[in-house]
Amino acid sequence: MASAAARTPRASKPARNGAVAQNPTPASNDSDIQLIVRELAAVADYIGHMKQEIAALKPNELSRERIPSANDELGCVVQATASATHTIMAAAEEILGAGDLSDKAYRELVETRVLAIFEACSFQDITGQRIGKVLEALGHIEKRLNRFAKAVNVRDSAEGPDPEEALRQARREVLLLNGPQNEDAAIKQDDIDALFD
Repeated sequence: MASAAARTPRASKPARNGAVAQNPTPASNDSDIQLIVRELAAVADYIGHMKQEIAALKPNELSRERIPSANDELGCVVQATASATHTIMAAAEEILGAGDLSDKAYRELVETRVLAIFEACSFQDITGQRIGKVLEALGHIEKRLNRFAKAVNVRDSAEGPDPEEALRQARREVLLLNGPQNEDAAIKQDDIDALFD
């Protein structure tokens, strides 16, 4: 059985400055609890929304299908381009090296080798289709990432590139490994010629 002293509220203790400290009222505790509950509910809603947005990215599909497929397509483009280049170069070298043939034999050789060159040039149609598939995959990835970035209100970090990217960039600049430029960004031949005038 609880004693009477345990059932009666404690007297307020004097504060250090001499004032009497007040015990918090139940109404004040209730409003604090309600505020915390609302904040936790908002956090739970935000987490649920983020889970939905991450699911909408379909990261497993991207890593299982789209990215490997794009990689395979680009590999096939490289292989087809190399094969066509080899065929074209071999045919051209054969034509150039056939100086001691009769006119009729030389003409037949040129016709067959030029036909082989035309056939090899058909790789462009297939590689164009493959590159189209890669561009489509990259477009899907870009749309999904943009949607996710907008949903979570992501902003780029003010920090510079990660150390590996910084090393790659420095290597590219030192070794001039910029690769082919777009026509709009490239220096025009007339501008280069003007330097020598």
